[in-house]
This record gives sequence, structure tokens and C-alpha cells, in this order.
Amino acid sequence: MHGELKIISGSASPKLADAICEHLGTKASPVLRERFSDGEIRIEIGENVRGDDVFVVQPTCSPVNFHLMELCLMLDALKRASASRVTAVVPYFGYARQDRKVVPRAPISAKMVADLLSTAGMQRLVTIDLHAGQIQGFFNVPVDNLFAAPVLIESLRDRDDDFVIISPDAGGVERARAYAKRLGATLAIVDKRRDAPNQAKAMHIIGDVQGKVAVVIDDMIDTAGTMCAAANVIMENGAKDVLACATHPVLSGPACQRLEESAFSGVVVTDTIPLGNKGDQCSKLKVRSVASLLAKAINNVHTESSVSVLFT
Repeated sequence: MHGELKIISGSASPKLADAICEHLGTKASPVLRERFSDGEIRIEIGENVRGDDVFVVQPTCSPVNFHLMELCLMLDALKRASASRVTAVVPYFGYARQDRKVVPRAPISAKMVADLLSTAGMQRLVTIDLHAGQIQGFFNVPVDNLFAAPVLIESLRDRDDDFVIISPDAGGVERARAYAKRLGATLAIVDKRRDAPNQAKAMHIIGDVQGKVAVVIDDMIDTAGTMCAAANVIMENGAKDVLACATHPVLSGPACQRLEESAFSGVVVTDTIPLGNKGDQCSKLKVRSVASLLAKAINNVHTESSVSVLFT
């Protein structure tokens, strides 16, 4: 057993950190987060953490580089303050889509970020729905890659509909199959051709959606081009209704406007990334909290209990 459980929050999502603390029956430890006039970040932990089991809650969402740097500085501060163990709780892991070389002379950014966090002082990582599960292999520390499926599926169980789960591309088939199995639903795939970065063109559906409620499942919604193109094709193929479920609401660029004008009747996301004012820009967005899931994972890690029970 390590020392006392303590939660440290970065500036990316303090509301999520507070919600986690509420589930754990504790309060976040004080931390000073300031910027110098030239943009440098100043971090100072506000209480003694020597010998404690510290969890730093910080999704690396937009502005990604700022939040990543702030996380590294907090990890370094805790390491130098002699915390017994420092766990980074990163609900949304930025740079995860850059997990391999696709062109010559390009970095593998996800691996570099993994090394950066480990060097800064991270001794364990808790995250949710990594873009590619094999990214866990980039880390030389234990990684708990939680699944948001139970949180998102809860929003569908209340509906008495004939569901078909849709993967928006071939890479998401495994994820969609897991949802289909839990809901007892059928599975379909959107055949997609990508013309340029952040642009996608859906071509046709592999599977039957006629007269069914289609649920498009993905790990994130970025510019929403893929999602909205998939929704149009699904409705053209005779679906009764189309919904979207995604873990990480990145929602960059024209995403909110696209979703608002899309064929989706509802878009369910989690709070791994705070919506801010984006929730006002799209009336179809519904947010489910992962605070309870993360609180259970943190408690199990702290008490040296099994984390795998949360995967069922």
C-alpha cells in the first residue's frame, strides 16, 4: 500500500476532477497554476505529498500542447516532492492518432508523448478509449485503458428499438462489435474513402439498416465529417433513425454546425473533454459523465484491487 490518496487537478477539466473527488468522498488538493507574462507555466503543489499516492487528472484536450506541458510540470513537481506514486489520469490522450509513420521523415508522436510523460515522473497511466489499443505498448509503465462503453450504452438501454450498430470505418469494427454484442444488435460498416486529412467521403453500407435505428459508434468526433457523411448514407439506405455515440467530443472546426445540420437525431458523448460553450452550439449533444468510472479505477488502483473488473 502506498500512502494517502490525493487528487490533483490540472486546468483542462477541473469539473471532472471535482466530480471524481465527490465519488471518492474527498477533495482535490490545492495547486497553484499560473502563467508568466511570456507564456511560461508556473506550477506549485499547495500541500505536502511526501509518501502519498497521487492521481493527476488532466485530459490533453485543446489547447493540447498547453495542457500537455502543464501535466508534465505537475508530474515533475510531484516527483520532486517525493510522492510515493504518481498516476496520470488522462481521460483523453492527445496525439493518439499519430501512432505510426505514414510518410517518410515523420515522427511517431504518440510514442514521443508517452516517453515525455514517463520522463516527467508518471508511474502509471489511467485513460479511456485510446484511439488504438496498441498505444499501451508505447509506455514502460502500467496502463489502464478503460472503456466508456458501459456509460454510453446506458443511454440506449432505455429505448425499446431494433438497433443496428454502425462502424464509420473499417478500423472501428472491433469497437462496434463490442457494442453490438452488449445490446444484442446487428452490425454494419460504412465503406469510406478519405480524400484528404480531416475530410472523408462515405460510399455505401455493408450490412442491413432498413427500418432499424442505427447507432454510429466511434472513439471520437473531431470535425464530424466522417460521422455526418455516414449518417446521410445510413438514412439513404432506409434506416428509421440514426444516432451517434462517441467517447471524446473533440469537436474542432465546423463540427458543431455539421452535427446540428446532420441527419442525427441525437449525439451522445462523454465528459472526457469539457464541452465549454460547444454544448450551446449543438442542441443534439447529450453528455454522459465518466467520473464514476474513473473514480472506481482510481480507488481500485489505490487499494491494489483489480481494475479489469471495470472492463466487463
